Amino acid sequence: MTEETAVHIQEWKERFPEKFVTPEQAFSHIHRGDRIFVGTGCGKPQFLVEEMVRYVRKHPKAFFDAEVLHVWTLGVAPYMQEEFKRNFRHNAFFISGNTRDEVNQGLADYTAIFLSQVPDLFYRRVVPIDVALVQVSPPDRYGYMSLGISVDIGRAAVDTAGCVICQVNSHMPRVHGDSFVHIDDVDCIIPHDEPLLEYESEVPDEIAHRIGKYVARLVEDGSTIQVGYGRIPNAVLTNLSEKEHLGVHTELLSDGIVELMKRGVIDNSRKSLDRNKTVASFSMGHRETYEYLADNPAVEFRPVQYTNDPKIIAQQKRMTAINTALSIDLTGQATAESIGRVFYSGIGGQADFMRGAVLAPKGKSILVLESTAKGGEVSRIVPLLAEGTGVTLTRGDVHYVVTEYGIAYLHGKNVRERAMELIGIAHPKFRPWLLREAKKLNLIYKDQAYVPG
Repeated sequence: MTEETAVHIQEWKERFPEKFVTPEQAFSHIHRGDRIFVGTGCGKPQFLVEEMVRYVRKHPKAFFDAEVLHVWTLGVAPYMQEEFKRNFRHNAFFISGNTRDEVNQGLADYTAIFLSQVPDLFYRRVVPIDVALVQVSPPDRYGYMSLGISVDIGRAAVDTAGCVICQVNSHMPRVHGDSFVHIDDVDCIIPHDEPLLEYESEVPDEIAHRIGKYVARLVEDGSTIQVGYGRIPNAVLTNLSEKEHLGVHTELLSDGIVELMKRGVIDNSRKSLDRNKTVASFSMGHRETYEYLADNPAVEFRPVQYTNDPKIIAQQKRMTAINTALSIDLTGQATAESIGRVFYSGIGGQADFMRGAVLAPKGKSILVLESTAKGGEVSRIVPLLAEGTGVTLTRGDVHYVVTEYGIAYLHGKNVRERAMELIGIAHPKFRPWLLREAKKLNLIYKDQAYVPG
């Protein structure tokens, strides 16, 4: 913490001594059955979570049956430990790796909802928030603190919570947009510096780069893009380095987007809305990305009810949404949230962006996936989605499907044409099987032959 920041905090502490409290005092505001919101992803207030657990360990009867609400849990989630099962129950709006087993074992809950609709649950008090634990930047001379890299649904949680507990962290960047919270509007302030969580995304391999090259053919200069997270989206961004005048309207701002901004590939000069601004809702990346966002007037973070609203997305000319899937069937139904009956991730914002892009002038929805899974043992392109699979994208949501074997265009195609397009980009060793299964399902002619190319 810089000397200037320390002086500012001390000044505000003198003006609002009742707000600057110890963790013990802050967590005494939590009662039995309360709903506790915890900041998203890399914006998670780690110190507050650790102190809350320490408080419960010290006062095991302080409260029971508290519900912890979260979008994306990174790092340690100590409130999910066995010893706290009477104190906390986790409810995820999106399932991450460290909550997946608990959700599928019935030890934690999953609320299936479009991420854009979560704030409305808070504002209408369908899901009332009693306590919000968030991480913010130090207050400026006007008393405003920024939610930084985690605006998403945190904005709505702060606006509606009965008690707002802030961890003031000088590592949190002051990000422009609808990210500011005034010191008047919070209840407890606990200054504590610690490095923000960093997201280590998978390094693209040769297959991912092949997919990225195909996607780059579909992205026109001047397009506004939204890109998901993971190995393949990272490869897509790498392969957009020769494009010009790209814009960004997205949910997640990643390292790859920032790199394209630094190179001048993304300048947002052709956007229909928010021209000259990269608009996002939250960021997960490395420290260098967070530092780039600090007080950068070219970047604005907005709540998800704006970034993910299909009506807003549809106003961007050449809006191009690029997202991944776990599997797609021969009719064009895709899942990004489950593998059969197993909950894997969640609905998130993918459907909002893909539908908004379809409605946008000259918009495109692009679904990307590796042709196989489990080391090549199974095909991700299947005759029918497995029983229990959640359909994230319907047959009308997807324009393009891209694997390492090419591009399938589905928009306006009948089921027979769709099936043949998708068989054509499946792994070669699975094409005969897919052809046989498609005939059994009467998706294609009984005497249909597959002609490569």
